[in-house]
Amino acid sequence: MMLRVVSPAVLLALLVTAVPVAAQAPGLQARIDGTPSGGELVLEEGVYEGGIVIDRPMTLRGLPGAVVDGGGEGTAIEVIAPDVTITGLVIRNTGDSLDRENAGISANAPRVEITDNVFENVLFGVFLRSATDSLVARNDIGAKDLGVARRGDGIRLWESDGSTVVDNVVDGGRDVVLWFSDDLTIRGNVVTDGRYGLHFMYSDDALVERNRLASNSVGGFLMYSRGLTLLDNVFEDNYGPSGYGIGLKDMDGIVATGNHFVGNRVGVYLDNSPWSAGEWQTFSGNLFAYNRIGIEFLPSVKRNAFTANAFVDNGEQVGVVGGRDFSGNAWSVDGVGNYWSDFAGYDADGDGIGDIPHRVTSLYSSLTDEHPAVRLFDETPAARALDHAALMFPIMRPQEKVTDEAPLVRRPAIRRAVDAPTPNSGPLVGVGLLFVGGAAALILTSRRGVRGGMAA
Repeated sequence: MMLRVVSPAVLLALLVTAVPVAAQAPGLQARIDGTPSGGELVLEEGVYEGGIVIDRPMTLRGLPGAVVDGGGEGTAIEVIAPDVTITGLVIRNTGDSLDRENAGISANAPRVEITDNVFENVLFGVFLRSATDSLVARNDIGAKDLGVARRGDGIRLWESDGSTVVDNVVDGGRDVVLWFSDDLTIRGNVVTDGRYGLHFMYSDDALVERNRLASNSVGGFLMYSRGLTLLDNVFEDNYGPSGYGIGLKDMDGIVATGNHFVGNRVGVYLDNSPWSAGEWQTFSGNLFAYNRIGIEFLPSVKRNAFTANAFVDNGEQVGVVGGRDFSGNAWSVDGVGNYWSDFAGYDADGDGIGDIPHRVTSLYSSLTDEHPAVRLFDETPAARALDHAALMFPIMRPQEKVTDEAPLVRRPAIRRAVDAPTPNSGPLVGVGLLFVGGAAALILTSRRGVRGGMAA
C-alpha cells in the first residue's frame, strides 16, 4: 500500500479549517445600533472606543470599570435623539478643538439624562444644545491641562429650558455656562479652580441653591436675566483679576437670601442692576465676611434693598466705583437694618436695633474708591491715620456712602447650608510705617479726590 505525503501547506490549511475561530466582538457603535428604541445597553468592565452617536431613545449604562475613550479626537459621545440616559461611565480623552466644541457628552435633543459619570481629560464636559427638560446630576467633571482660556466649559447649557443641574463636581474647567435657558434649577454643585463658576446670560426664572463656588476668578457672573433666586450658596475665595463672589450686570428681580460671601476680592458687584424702571432687588440674611470689599456698586445703581445681612470685618464694607456717593437704595426694610462689625453705636432700649444710625464713611476708602492705586496702603498705619484724622477734624470727613437707619447690634445667625471649610483669607495685614510718607504724598497730589470726599 502506498502512503501519500501531505504537504505542510495543505496540512496547515486543514488545521485552520478544523479549529473554530472566535468571532470579533462588535464595537460600541454597532452595539448601540443594535439596541432597540427604548432599550438598555449595559457595558461590562473594559475600554470602549469613543466617537459614538446615539440616534434612538435608550439607556447606556456602565458597570464599574466601563470606560468610553475618545482617543484624543472629537467628541466621545454624541446624542441626537430624545429620551436618552447615560449613566455610570468613565468618559475620557476628547479632542482639544474649541472650534468644534469637542466634549465628553454633547446632546442636541430634549429629555437627556446624564448621571453618575466621571469625565477625565475632556475639553468640554457636558454640552447641551436645545436639550429642554434635561438632567445633569452627580457627575465628576475634570478638564484638560490647558491655560484657562483654552479650556472648554465643564457644563454648558444652550437653549435648554426647564433643565436641572444638580450635585455635580466641576474642577479646573473654564465656566459653567447657562445661556438662553429659562426655568433652570442649579442646586448642590461644587465648582472650583475655573474662570466663572456660573455664567448666566439671558436665562430667566432660575433657582440657584446650595452651590459652592470657590477659588475661581469669579464665583458667578449673572447677566441680562430676570427673576433669579440665589439661596444658601457659598461664594468663597474668588480672588482673580475681578475677584467677585458674584457680579450682577443688567439683572432684574434678584432675590438673594442666606448666601455666604467670604474671602473674595468683592463679595457682590452691582452694575446697572436692576435695570428696569420700578424694579427692586432684595438681599436678606446674607453674610459678607473677610472680603476686600463687601459690596461694590457703580454710583448709578439704585433700587436694591438690604435687610438682616451681616457685614463682618470686610476691608471695606461698601465701595462705590469712582468715589461718588451712593443713594437710591434701602439699607433697612420695615425697621430692620443690617449688622455691621464696625458699628460704634448703642442700644439703650434693648430692642436689638441701634439707637443711632450706622454711617458707612471712611476717608481712606473714599480715596481708594476714586484712586484704586492707593490700595497699596491697605491695613497700614497710614490708612488708619487718615480715618482717625477724619474723626478728629470734621473738615476732612468724607461724604457718607451708606446710612443704615436701623442697624442690628447682634449678628444674625446665618446658617451655612453648604458643608465646606471656610477659607483662611481676608485683607492682608499691613506693610508698615515705611509707607506712611508715600501715602501722604499720593493724597496731597490727589486734590480732586480729597476735595470731592470732603463734607460740604
